[in-house]
Amino acid sequence: APGHRDFIKNMISGAAQADVGLLMVPADGNFTTAIQKGDHKAGEIQGQTRQHARLLNLLGVKQLVVGVNKMDSDPAGPYKKERYDEIANEMRSMLVRTGWKKDFVTGNVPVIPISGWQGDNLLKKSTNMAWYTGQEVSSQSGKKVKVHTLLDALNDFAEMPERKNDAPMRVPISGIYKIKGVGDVI
Repeated sequence: APGHRDFIKNMISGAAQADVGLLMVPADGNFTTAIQKGDHKAGEIQGQTRQHARLLNLLGVKQLVVGVNKMDSDPAGPYKKERYDEIANEMRSMLVRTGWKKDFVTGNVPVIPISGWQGDNLLKKSTNMAWYTGQEVSSQSGKKVKVHTLLDALNDFAEMPERKNDAPMRVPISGIYKIKGVGDVI
């Protein structure tokens, strides 16, 4: 979801139906703002990434991938392993503090360094981040998967959950409108 609070309703609508969540966090100077805790009483706004992480957990998303984007844009220098390690550790800690179970975060959540602008670690392993040798995680079914790229995470790690085809149909409703002469439109 775009990083603006006006779109949070759309994020909730989509996440409520999601089989897997992709939580993006910037590696540039906006990282601190994205995960800030916030303080309602002091008027400090909670970071969007933190808010989305909490909502994904509350909505029951059982598979999660973290993308550390903008690895090419870090002010300290592009593609730094130290920056990735700092962000990956902070993200794991933040996920636990927002309600995700620690063993799930450490064993089932791949944290992938990427650059959407340059295409690094999206479809194929990047030569710009040769230090990243991938991450072995357990899928929802318990299968061990080595994840190098976002494509690996979506194709090999994320699994379609079991569907109960004989259960009653469930449809999310985003609004009910009363139209004179027509009735209620859902």
